[in-house]
Amino acid sequence: MEYKIGTDARCAVIGYGSWATAIVGLLAANGRRVGWYVRNPEVLESLCSDGRNPRYLNDLEFDRNSIAPSSDLDAVVRDADIVILATPSAYLKDFLAPLTVPLRDKFVVSAIKGIVPGDYQTVVEYIHDHYGLSYRQIGLVTGPSHAEEVSRGKLSYLTVVCADPENAQRIGERFAGENICFSYSADLYGVEYAAILKNIYALSVGIAVGLGYGDNFLAVLIANAAGEMTRFLEESYPDERNTQVSAYLGDLLVTCYSTYSRNRRLGLLIGHGCTVKSALNEMTMVAEGYFAADCIRHINFRHRVDMPIADMVYRVLYEGASARRCMQELTTKLI
Repeated sequence: MEYKIGTDARCAVIGYGSWATAIVGLLAANGRRVGWYVRNPEVLESLCSDGRNPRYLNDLEFDRNSIAPSSDLDAVVRDADIVILATPSAYLKDFLAPLTVPLRDKFVVSAIKGIVPGDYQTVVEYIHDHYGLSYRQIGLVTGPSHAEEVSRGKLSYLTVVCADPENAQRIGERFAGENICFSYSADLYGVEYAAILKNIYALSVGIAVGLGYGDNFLAVLIANAAGEMTRFLEESYPDERNTQVSAYLGDLLVTCYSTYSRNRRLGLLIGHGCTVKSALNEMTMVAEGYFAADCIRHINFRHRVDMPIADMVYRVLYEGASARRCMQELTTKLI
């Protein structure tokens, strides 16, 4: 099915976390009223009364005339042409559960960098299978970027991915801003899996830092992670892609190095000696790499790609293996 986004297409965002809030900020700054599904009563009340999200990026103030927050999912989706999903992947099914309005006449954009746990599918795959949308009706918005810097007007780069280049341009126009630069791609599979894998690799970097490994080793670890990502993409879904560009390598680097990275933070806590359970409890936001590690291992049973870094992270997270011992073993497998 062909789908063309109109020039006057209306946007709605599903989710109220930091990335969802930053996205609404970009959309609202372009002078178009943005529908916003917010199921948290405290956040909804504050947005309606003060134009602020009290839980995430609370220094970002919205013009209340530019946003239409609501707890009615059907109403938000019904009034939109482009529906942007910006929830943690683990909660996507819960967020969409109340939906009775069909999505077949919408264009759905995933801003989620994770796999749907239990279904072992990416968000694009899940929306395609469960809501009957063509892959030409589904797009991605990804980094390399962190919500905190986007919301503060720091120069940031976004990648928009659609099968149809015209639709990608239309979405880019909605997100356009003085400090936003764009790349465009048609590689739905590669860019989405790269965004998932980089969270696992950021966890490995956090573990290494927590264990006391230095910059010399981190450079080797991340270089090998980049190679592992490329190997997985090429062996599982061959395509003409350059994994050295920002949608792949750039997103990997910022997630591995940034202090804003929740996945790096989770790994850091584990490297410092926290149990996985206590480290997860300390996290105030979802670290997508935790769920991704299990899902990628499951998916890779089909492809049999050699992935020693992803395997190490899985063993630490899900098999109770010693982070120190696993990292020592990994050092013998890197080049």
